[in-house]
Amino acid sequence: MTDLIQVFLGTKAQYIKTAPLLRLMDVRGVPYRLIDSGQHAALSVGLREELGVRVPDVVMGGDVDITSIPQAALWAGKLSLSLASGATLRREVFGGAGGICVVHGDTPSTLLSTLMARRAGLRVAHLEAGLRSHHLLHPFPEELIRIVVMRTADVLFAPDAEAVRNLRAMRVKGDVVRIAANTVVESLSHDLAPSDGTLAGTGPAIVTMHRVENLNKRGRVERFVTTAERVAASRPVRFVVHGPTSETLAKGGFLPRLERAGVELETLVPHGAFVGMLRAAPLVITDGGSIQEECALLGVPTLLWREHSERPDGIGRNVVVSRYDPDTIDAFLADPERWRVPPATDLPSPSAEILDDLLARL
Repeated sequence: MTDLIQVFLGTKAQYIKTAPLLRLMDVRGVPYRLIDSGQHAALSVGLREELGVRVPDVVMGGDVDITSIPQAALWAGKLSLSLASGATLRREVFGGAGGICVVHGDTPSTLLSTLMARRAGLRVAHLEAGLRSHHLLHPFPEELIRIVVMRTADVLFAPDAEAVRNLRAMRVKGDVVRIAANTVVESLSHDLAPSDGTLAGTGPAIVTMHRVENLNKRGRVERFVTTAERVAASRPVRFVVHGPTSETLAKGGFLPRLERAGVELETLVPHGAFVGMLRAAPLVITDGGSIQEECALLGVPTLLWREHSERPDGIGRNVVVSRYDPDTIDAFLADPERWRVPPATDLPSPSAEILDDLLARL
């Protein structure tokens, strides 16, 4: 049985952060299989074209994005049925080949791909390993998924010293490999178009919220909308709205408020355009971990709409964790520019480190 690198993805963030590795394998002529779990099936089609990623060998699930808990339960249930037969998984999902299955992050796709790979007899390599909140139910289900995947993986690529410490403390059985940085540094370099001359801080403020821990709590949504209204009183604001967020805002009656405040509502845009918006923003308010990483590299003043973050990126430099605390929010909004720092330069290429390690293991 042929051994190959098999990359198993399913979400927008996973595609963005793994695209540098996929492009590098294409450039080097390294054969690999690409498997899509179908978690963000519709969104992934255009995203692959934007990122320069080829069509997957296998697309599981369906042809629509999973945006609700009932949809997620049905999708996960269907995919879990395939775990019944390792031989069928090897043949139908992994193309009859063995090798190493690369998984990323802490989503349901991460967990299912890990379980499928192990059931089919493949080794598992975990990208972005070592993130921990140290609270089993916060964020949920991400923290539980991380623990299962990190204890299962054969190779764990840790993007910073804190991630390495977390993995050592867990006494994981797999090999811990410290890489120079998270692959988001290459994603940002690739997807950020050359400057169009727009000066940093002269575009609209960018706000976005999509995490379940916020959307399921009306009080947090209410405070977020109120904060966006406050910002809009003195400067243009663009609210980039995810599918689940749009439903929450509509059901909660928040859309008329945002419209009256002059907040521009925009659906998801191509990643390159989005990071360009971040670069030009006077401030960003978000609950997204990947956006936190990108803003840390861009040096943009960022208010993180969360209780805490597992990611060290930018914390204490240009990223302020709100903890939903009124005084913290007020202090940030009073003078966001004091949190601006120079953008990162001379960024490393962790994908080359990852690929070299994977090839050595094959």
